[in-house]
Amino acid sequence: MLKLRKVSDMYDMRVFTDEGEYFGDIEEGILTLNKVSGWKIKATKNSFLTKMLGNAKGVIVPHQLVKAVGDVMVISKSAVPSYGGEASEAPSMPVDE
Repeated sequence: MLKLRKVSDMYDMRVFTDEGEYFGDIEEGILTLNKVSGWKIKATKNSFLTKMLGNAKGVIVPHQLVKAVGDVMVISKSAVPSYGGEASEAPSMPVDE
């Protein structure tokens, strides 16, 4: 059965990779024509993003990389930004504000 959630219920939800690493927290949902197209994930203390990005505020993860949503969001490991590493098919974009 399909369960619906409000986008506003997703704010501050913890995000993990499919390998179990804490990735960050959801800051915003990005909507395009009544569909969620992506998620702005903020880098928080002790998150994988903080270790990887340094001073950047977070990343935008395309919605197609979301694997599951429940009490937490699980995203594909390919959402992890790579600087100079292998290229992923739908890379995350760092957010500097």
